[in-house]
Amino acid sequence: MWRKCEELFERYLPEAVVYNTICSATSERQKEAAELAKAADIMIIVGGLHSSNTHKLKAICDEYCKCWLVEDAEGLRACDIDLSGAKFIGISAGASTPAYIIKEVQQTMSEMLNNVDEEFNFEEELEKTLKKIHTGMKVEGVVTDINNGEVAVDIGTKHTGYIPASELTDDPTKKPEDIVKVGDKIDLIVLKTNDQEGIVTLSKKKVDAVLGFQKIVEAKEADATLTGTVTNVVKGGVLVSANGVKVFIPASQAAPRRDFDLNDLLKQSVSFKILEVNEAKQRAVGSIRAVAREERAAAQAKFFETAQIGSEVEGTVKSITDYGVFVDLGGVDGLIRRMDLSWNRIKHPSDVVSVGDKITVTIKDIDSETKKVSLTYKKASENPWEIFKANYEVGQVVKATVVSITSFGAFAQIIDGIDGLIHISQIANQRVNNVADILSVGQVVDCQITEIDLDKKRISLSMRALLPADDEASEDAE
Repeated sequence: MWRKCEELFERYLPEAVVYNTICSATSERQKEAAELAKAADIMIIVGGLHSSNTHKLKAICDEYCKCWLVEDAEGLRACDIDLSGAKFIGISAGASTPAYIIKEVQQTMSEMLNNVDEEFNFEEELEKTLKKIHTGMKVEGVVTDINNGEVAVDIGTKHTGYIPASELTDDPTKKPEDIVKVGDKIDLIVLKTNDQEGIVTLSKKKVDAVLGFQKIVEAKEADATLTGTVTNVVKGGVLVSANGVKVFIPASQAAPRRDFDLNDLLKQSVSFKILEVNEAKQRAVGSIRAVAREERAAAQAKFFETAQIGSEVEGTVKSITDYGVFVDLGGVDGLIRRMDLSWNRIKHPSDVVSVGDKITVTIKDIDSETKKVSLTYKKASENPWEIFKANYEVGQVVKATVVSITSFGAFAQIIDGIDGLIHISQIANQRVNNVADILSVGQVVDCQITEIDLDKKRISLSMRALLPADDEASEDAE
């Protein structure tokens, strides 16, 4: 019939794609029957004489040994099969063959066998494969195949057992191959049975959850740290899968700060502590921040044991204020005051660094009692006074940029971080009543260095010293 359908498809729908496949349960049963036939002397297939599935089973087994298809016990007798010379007799059945028919065939075979090994009870062994299973029942299975995210298992009955990927684990980062491998013996819980198709749906994660919850309880008692994967972001927090158990972590215990987006934790591995356990409801509440606090406290203790004034340390800019910058040194926050950020004039600390920047700072002061650390971002090698001292001297002519104007003169920048004062009396040869009448901010002027006081960090400049002497003399004459 299927072949005729294929011919019609080819004739009327030439572009159609035909998938000539069978369900996974049927495929698995055929595979198992073939393996059994390879080792058997005789195979008995129990099922409807008009069933395509049972005929296919017989055809497969015929390739390896003598095989008979029987509908029931009477059919077995009617075949007049000689079983006496067989050392290994295999029996398989169609997925929809009722268990009682298989049992009747088995009993008839037992009556027909005269040379069965006394140590092998055929009826007892077959009875194991026909045992009743029900939802919620705990069974042991052997992994026989892993395919398309689904795991096939042999649970010792005529049923084909399957574990959907969703029932293997709650950890979204793991594949079935990471959890089990072919040949593994595992404990399982029956979720659903389908005797018509001979399929049993099983769960490994439900068994793991029972054992895992005990580990959760033990972790709470021991105040131990657990590791898990964030599987869901829910109202009020996140769910973390650990040891097969989903632990609820409130937002206040999950986020490092108020503006943190919990979705950033999804599928991330996290360490946490158990805060509460409700064994009756099999529920647990945890905290990621509790672990972070412990780690921070340990890092803080280590910092104050080893840190020394003058040492350079690595840190991350945590926050910026008008008066300075807070830097996370790993368990300890240090403050760089505005004056210690740069040798140059700055309008705001954000002109120098940004939140999240990785920077190298020098420890300026440590107060172990208050746990306060003062830092400096300025480098001694970049000290403009040292640069000025090495490159400038009294009498030298420089170009300076006016940076501010006062009633008594103007301040002009010689190099970054170094300003000199041009006194009102040193601006021109004539009397100057208003500095702004002659100079403006941003103007570049030629000056002579007339005085350097490194101790007081003062420099005097003169524009007048560069003016022609006759101009100066004419003014004196007046």
